[in-house]
Amino acid sequence: MPDFIHFEERTSDHPFIERVWRCHNDRTDTFLSMAATNFEMAITRLAGKTFLTLRGPETAATAFLCPAEGEWVGIRFKAGTFMPCFMPGSLRDHHDVTLPSASARSFWLESSALEYPSLDNAEGLVRRLVKLGILRRDPVAEDTLLRRPAQLSLRTVQRRFLQATGISYARFRQIERARYATNLLRQGVSILDVVSRLGYFDQAHLTRSLRRLIGETPARIPLREKQLSFLYKTDPAIEAIVLA
Repeated sequence: MPDFIHFEERTSDHPFIERVWRCHNDRTDTFLSMAATNFEMAITRLAGKTFLTLRGPETAATAFLCPAEGEWVGIRFKAGTFMPCFMPGSLRDHHDVTLPSASARSFWLESSALEYPSLDNAEGLVRRLVKLGILRRDPVAEDTLLRRPAQLSLRTVQRRFLQATGISYARFRQIERARYATNLLRQGVSILDVVSRLGYFDQAHLTRSLRRLIGETPARIPLREKQLSFLYKTDPAIEAIVLA
């Protein structure tokens, strides 16, 4: 069955942003929201209303009903980017927060009325949030992912990574590995090659991981029978973590 949610995306040169995406749908249907590691904000335009939602990481796949004729814009932040007033851990696993509207074109955040961003001007909103001190980034998270040596104890690094991302480093790697495996399977790479390439113990290990984190088995993913949430190409830095 062809996809009913249609995505487009772009990268960004802003140090806090991993990518910006936009999508729309053709009909009401169910999709699989895959496990994800990122904090993001999503702008929804549906039934004549616009609102902005803050989302944290997702540690398991979940099926959702998507209403017809909706439009969404998302800003997916790099690991370690957070809002002190809405830490990623508090938003984890669909404990989303929808911010109050200030007008048809703006929303309230920390006593500031801010204009809803589009795919093209997301950086402007992020720059303003950084200037206001609403959005911050802990460099320890990026240093951990890039395996840069830190002048901190292992326990401190683990604590700060968990605080800044909302999930542990081990969970982060599990999720990114499952998403990377899904991309490879969709590209036609065989199940056994994915097992070997990504360091799964065996096919059963891969199957358990993808069923829990993606919502599909390795054999069914290439068939594209179910709509998946936003599945972007694995970032080279994250790929290095997955393959380590």
